[in-house]
Amino acid sequence: MAVFDSPEEAFGALRPVCVRLTKRQTVENVEALQAQLRTVSDSALQELQQYVLFPLRFTLKTPGPKRERLIQSVVECLTFVLASTCVREQELLQELFSELSGCLYSPSSQKPAAVSEELKLAVIQGLSTLMHSAYGDVILTFYEPSILPRLGFAVSLLLGLAEQEKSKQIKIAALKCLQVLLLQCDCDDHPRPLDEPEQEQLGDLFASFLPGISTALSRIITGDFKQGHSIVVSSLKTFYKTVGFVMADEQLGRVSKVQAKPAVEHRVAELMVHREANWVKNTGDKLTVLIKKVTEWVSGHPHWKVRLELIELIEALLLKCSRSLVKSAGSLLKALVGLLNDESPEVQAQCNKVLRLLADQKVVVGSRAFADVLSENLHSLATSLPRLMNSQDDQGKFSTLSLLLGYLKLLGPKVNFVLNSAAHLQRLSKALIQVLELEVADVKIVEERRWNSDHLSASPASPAARPSSHIQRRYFRFFTDDRIFLLLRQVCQLLGFYGNLYLLVDHFLDLYHESAVYRKQAAMILNELVAGAAGLEVENLHENHIKTSPEELREIVTSLLEEYTSQENWYLVTCIEAEEMEEELTVKQSGLQAITSGAHTCQVTSFPAFSKPSPTICSMNSNIWQICIQLEGIGHFAYALGTDFRLLLMSALYPVLEKAGDQTLLISQAATSAMMDICHACGYDSPQHLINQNSDYLVNGISLNLRHLSLHPHTPKVLEVMLQNSGASLLPLVADVVQDVLAALDQFYDKRAASFVSVLHALLAALVQWFPDPSDLRPPQEHSIGEEGRHLSERPATLQKGPENPTTAEDIEQFLLSYLKEKDVADGNVSDFDEEEEQSGPPKVDENDTGPHVKPPLPLQIQIATDVMGRCIHLLSDKSLKIRLKGFPPPDEGGPRLHLVPAARALLP
Repeated sequence: MAVFDSPEEAFGALRPVCVRLTKRQTVENVEALQAQLRTVSDSALQELQQYVLFPLRFTLKTPGPKRERLIQSVVECLTFVLASTCVREQELLQELFSELSGCLYSPSSQKPAAVSEELKLAVIQGLSTLMHSAYGDVILTFYEPSILPRLGFAVSLLLGLAEQEKSKQIKIAALKCLQVLLLQCDCDDHPRPLDEPEQEQLGDLFASFLPGISTALSRIITGDFKQGHSIVVSSLKTFYKTVGFVMADEQLGRVSKVQAKPAVEHRVAELMVHREANWVKNTGDKLTVLIKKVTEWVSGHPHWKVRLELIELIEALLLKCSRSLVKSAGSLLKALVGLLNDESPEVQAQCNKVLRLLADQKVVVGSRAFADVLSENLHSLATSLPRLMNSQDDQGKFSTLSLLLGYLKLLGPKVNFVLNSAAHLQRLSKALIQVLELEVADVKIVEERRWNSDHLSASPASPAARPSSHIQRRYFRFFTDDRIFLLLRQVCQLLGFYGNLYLLVDHFLDLYHESAVYRKQAAMILNELVAGAAGLEVENLHENHIKTSPEELREIVTSLLEEYTSQENWYLVTCIEAEEMEEELTVKQSGLQAITSGAHTCQVTSFPAFSKPSPTICSMNSNIWQICIQLEGIGHFAYALGTDFRLLLMSALYPVLEKAGDQTLLISQAATSAMMDICHACGYDSPQHLINQNSDYLVNGISLNLRHLSLHPHTPKVLEVMLQNSGASLLPLVADVVQDVLAALDQFYDKRAASFVSVLHALLAALVQWFPDPSDLRPPQEHSIGEEGRHLSERPATLQKGPENPTTAEDIEQFLLSYLKEKDVADGNVSDFDEEEEQSGPPKVDENDTGPHVKPPLPLQIQIATDVMGRCIHLLSDKSLKIRLKGFPPPDEGGPRLHLVPAARALLP
């Protein structure tokens, strides 16, 4: 089809259809005109714009009833013309605006006319196209006070469609058209950037519609979730763009106190609004109610795009209307920080971005009004926190703690205003203590034992960036969601980072001492406070904040370390074995903390040491968790101090090694993790390297404590762990200590034999590992031949014949004679004459021996092994099976050493 580029050719093609439509208004004629318009270029159509619009406008103005299909066709054709041309006259723009709006006017009611959905959608699209077609400054001349009634009618019409229509398409189109009418659409060229007088003019004009727009949009936003997320998103965008434009602080600051009299009719002048101080205050108060309602509702919307748009609303209103909507700041900030831990990563990222922006521009901290509102919110939350933690479900707790975390992030250093209030600090701490209460009724905690002596090298060797990477799984009494525990840790870390660390540590130490019920929770909080004070993984939104100095942090860690490793907090009853019970009760001088179990819960009770109550499952579980948390705290301290923790190794390493050798699995695992954290913080390659580099200090401590064994009953465990996780270089250092152990064994064989025998057993195992027997290095074939009879080193060779040399009667006779002879030797039925006769055989002479044979001194490891095996003889008759088994070294640890044969024979029954 040919395209008419010149106005003359286009006029010749369009004139017949325009005349025909003017004479007879039918759908066919309108469609014919629209078809002919497609053959005309935009430049030619621009010249003939009013000529083409005349029959269309004439059809709309003709009195009398018209078919909806005809009106729809006319509006669609008119929209096509406007989309291809520009409206350059103010009068034409106003007339077309009124004519299009009138298509949906119902004289009998204030609601939109009851017409088809297709016609409504066509009119909405026509209005939107009309406003976009306005050329240059024509759009600004349209927004004069005289247009206020017609503009108000269109706004109410669009709001009615958006709120009452069932069609999702019409709702969204009406909201977008409303944004176009209010010059708040997303188009880059509509309108052009406005100068200050133009902004004030439009702001005064739109202020007349602000109450109706904000009220209607709030009803749409808080409507049924089933209406779809896109409608809510469009409503939110229209809401905050309109409110942000009319209530902008920048505009309101330039508004004069005296209203100029507009040159309009009196009725129109009454509709005008002057945005003076009283109006701003009253409107801000009313908007506060709507904003609170909107933010609370949208915060729980199931669709993430709606919550994302809420963040845009908060950002726009806080940045543009911080003074005019100061009373809404509390609701806005509450909604913002509540989305900080949203399940959607997009919402989380945008929320963090806005928080960072608010902190950089000091919107909260730099504004005393905002800071006061936020502090008041934090005061209120701290007051109600214990009740909320006790009454809410896991999701409610998660939302409340997310809110608390956000407040702390926004307030930053100003959180001390709340912490300095004793009442609020007490409520905040009691809420944290309450929600962190552990479930200690599980029998598996005390039941799991460390039966084998695993080396520390069996722990994960990869360096952990954070001690939390291997925090033990624990179960809490008041929640099961792991996200809540993570939030609690983040809250405590932020308190340690921004708060007064000395104040917080003293307060929670008081709770630690106050009751055994609070001790585990207080220790967890103290651990996170120190980790947060280091600031290594805390998101700092306030760059000017001064962190705790390393010297102050080291002083606090030193005091906490002394508290954790004190006798009353370190040596707790964790099992019911007789020897272990006696050790714990001996160490605890100040009293025994136990937990008596009730029907449904566990209560902590303090017993005097002399009463020696029987510990319950709850008491032992509680003690196990307390020790684990304190060990975890030592790992946190090392993480916080880094290489400065080397200065505290003298007081930390020995207690940790004690617990690494504990028979309770959880305690041993926690101690191993603490060892790994210390290695990573202090620059050691492995726990073995850590032990070797500090072995002199450890051996000295063991030697001193063995002299006062009643006060230090766990000393053998330290030596046992050292032997299991060290090398041959340790042997010269522990040689004297082994003699001290043997002496202590002689002194306490009736009370502490099990612990000493366990150490000696570990010693022999270490000697075998450090000094392997050369005979064990023979080929595997040879090694496997005599595996079954490796203890009988003098077994006759006649029984070792293979299938090629069958055993004869003489061989069997010789074997029986040798067996009877060895049995007599073992039973002690051998006379001195027989021994001398046995030993009087001619010695073998080495042909290469050129001089007298001088017996060399025994190696140190042989001397130690001989002494140990000699001292274990009297333990073979002990009534304890455990001691008997430990006292007799297994074959792979005694080994067929030539020098140990007499000692090994002495141990044989």
